[in-house]
Amino acid sequence: MKQIHFLISTLLLVTVSFSENSFARDYVHYATLTEHTDVVYSISFSPDGQTLASGSSDRTIHLWDAASGVHEKTLSEHTWVWSVSFSPDSRTVASANRDQTIRFWDTQSGGNKKTLIGHTDWVRSVSFSPNGWILASGGFDTTIRLWEAATGTHKNTLIGHVKAIECVSFSPDGKILASGGWDLTVRLWDVSTGKLLKTLIGHTGEVTSVSFAPNGLVLASGGGFGDNTVRLWNMTTGKHKITLKGHTGSVHSVVFSPDSLTLASGSGDLTIRLWNAETGKHQKILIGHSSDVRTVAFSPDGKILASGSMDNTVRLWKLSSSIQILSRSNL
Repeated sequence: MKQIHFLISTLLLVTVSFSENSFARDYVHYATLTEHTDVVYSISFSPDGQTLASGSSDRTIHLWDAASGVHEKTLSEHTWVWSVSFSPDSRTVASANRDQTIRFWDTQSGGNKKTLIGHTDWVRSVSFSPNGWILASGGFDTTIRLWEAATGTHKNTLIGHVKAIECVSFSPDGKILASGGWDLTVRLWDVSTGKLLKTLIGHTGEVTSVSFAPNGLVLASGGGFGDNTVRLWNMTTGKHKITLKGHTGSVHSVVFSPDSLTLASGSGDLTIRLWNAETGKHQKILIGHSSDVRTVAFSPDGKILASGSMDNTVRLWKLSSSIQILSRSNL
């Protein structure tokens, strides 16, 4: 009897240890969305989990049912759309456009609510703050602009990058804004003052994407042509944590799962890679797109991963399985 209890205890310890060190997820393709007629540069899930928005160089934004992929609405009157971002209340989509403007769209009516003017070159990236009070925009004019989301009033201009800005993203508490661009740097800014807090150096290609882990502990950044890596930064110390290698093309997009355990990266090598966000261990390669994967996004519950590509499609991937910790109640 003692021997049986010993074996059960040993099995429990081994299983828990294996799960904690080897936690892995598998996503399988279940839908391809084909309404776009040109490159899909950006996708964003609504915070309520109901809708997926996709922005394209075909001058449209499409809204889709997030679970089924059924097409719901087309937002037009655009130029080339570089980036889309949902407001926290899911009622507004902001778009970054090649005509140097930012537009706010009503997700119910599909109408253009307001247009923000101020950048002097293409607006490459937009992001709402977690509380929805501020919109940040980064442009090819090397500036970041902060706007009052409710009125569209310009609040501040953040200057520091010396080349085009590719990406902006808020920390989970909304106090820090991360930006990356063609000057090969990631910069961290104090949102309330506009002060540059830190410059993170290490990429050897343009910084194409930045993403905070929802727990706020780590920042991920993707490196472009000639770099092809993902770098993780410790947000407590501001120091480089680990470099993730495996992609053979530019890393165009990085995003954490809602529980901060998984990192997804989309690349010019046509693949999506899934990584253990804590250890950096490579877990899975998702294959299906026939051209560069330009953007990836997790649904708020983490059960769906969406990807947009230069093959003009959006693909939806469903969480199929995970390694589970064996508990005593299972014995």
